[in-house]
Amino acid sequence: MPTTYTTSWWLFPPKTREVQFDEKWSFVGKKEKNCDPDDPDDAKQGDNWDHVALDPEHRLVVSVVPGKRTAEKTEAVVQDFKQRTGDRPMNLITSDEYKPYRGAILKAYGEKVVPQRTGKPGRPKAPYYKPAATLNYATVHKTRNKGRVVNIDFRVIFGPVAAVMAALKQSKVSNQINTAFVERHNGTDRNRNGRKVRKTYCFSKDWDIHDAVTYFTMYTYNFCWPVRTLRQRDPDNRWLPRTPAMAAGLTDHVWSLWEWLTFPARQRE
Repeated sequence: MPTTYTTSWWLFPPKTREVQFDEKWSFVGKKEKNCDPDDPDDAKQGDNWDHVALDPEHRLVVSVVPGKRTAEKTEAVVQDFKQRTGDRPMNLITSDEYKPYRGAILKAYGEKVVPQRTGKPGRPKAPYYKPAATLNYATVHKTRNKGRVVNIDFRVIFGPVAAVMAALKQSKVSNQINTAFVERHNGTDRNRNGRKVRKTYCFSKDWDIHDAVTYFTMYTYNFCWPVRTLRQRDPDNRWLPRTPAMAAGLTDHVWSLWEWLTFPARQRE
């Protein structure tokens, strides 16, 4: 029986209005402490981080970039998220205090400034980025005591505090700056992907397979996994299941794994 595809490419991008960035740890082959930096065979062993961009309103995993926890991977996930959301500015961007986010977000959503030449001797000033008027970015600051979180605060990085608070007031899911939704999804993904469980014999032995399963569990979650908190009642007062992709306007039904696996792939231009 042929599959009927009801999702068209014109439905993209998703209805994303805010984003939470985070990184989730796992490992491949062996723990990082057991890797030899001088051994080429260990280049794809050890720590592997999922750099995730989550739409908290629709619980949608917009982008994931697995790999080493580096500034390059951080910039890759921010740039990929921006492209997947049609280059629109977000009402609110939040993350933890991982330092590379600041530069990556500024480069993606800031304005490039090219200084004019002065005509004086010497090297001209290099181009730089400044925050755009629409950029509202804040980080979650956690205070720990003996390894336990005892207080949670926030820091506004880009945008006036009043603008960040106004964006927060418009949010349909949050009343304070947080990364709770992406952190909760981290737990969901560990449950769906046994390779990511913190203490397990089922950890990945091959880097490429690890990446492939990461993409599989992350993106099938969007289309094939109804989320309880997204469900809605129909006119007969019955609960109707909804996936993140349905909530974000990407499709109109819960996909089966068969439909997702056989859907024609489209290469990026």
